[in-house]
Amino acid sequence: MHQLKATQNLPISLEEAWDFFSSPRNLSVITPEYLDFVIKSELPEKMHPGMMIVYTVRPLLRIPLTWVTEITHVENLKFFVDEQRVGPYKIWHHQHHFRPVSGGVEMTDVVDYKLPLGTLGKIFHPFLVQPKLEEIFAFRRDKLKEIFGDLKQVKEELKFS
Repeated sequence: MHQLKATQNLPISLEEAWDFFSSPRNLSVITPEYLDFVIKSELPEKMHPGMMIVYTVRPLLRIPLTWVTEITHVENLKFFVDEQRVGPYKIWHHQHHFRPVSGGVEMTDVVDYKLPLGTLGKIFHPFLVQPKLEEIFAFRRDKLKEIFGDLKQVKEELKFS
């Protein structure tokens, strides 16, 4: 198993952050265009436990992949969890946490994931998967700064283990 942990602070209220991130429609806003992310399922305004989201993405060589995630847990204004049901990972468990901080909100993503293909997946991780995830989360960080501004007094983190 691998883990990615990303923390970012934004100069907005907890309620504003929750409204943005709990709307599944905003996922495409913070996803790089080159991934050609397209939501295929009907979406409500706000997520709820048990909700399934079907989309296509082209992460490698422009080959389309269907990815299905389920929202498994939601605690209003605190956190939600999405888990891959169909897609490129053997396991994908993504926690999104929110908490108020001085001048804004701290968002922490914790992604626990496992690649398919056993030893081959382990070989590809440091050369293909980890750099791609770093790139995607860097795009997201920069896009959120563009949309909401920057809470400069706090260092941003992106860690893999």
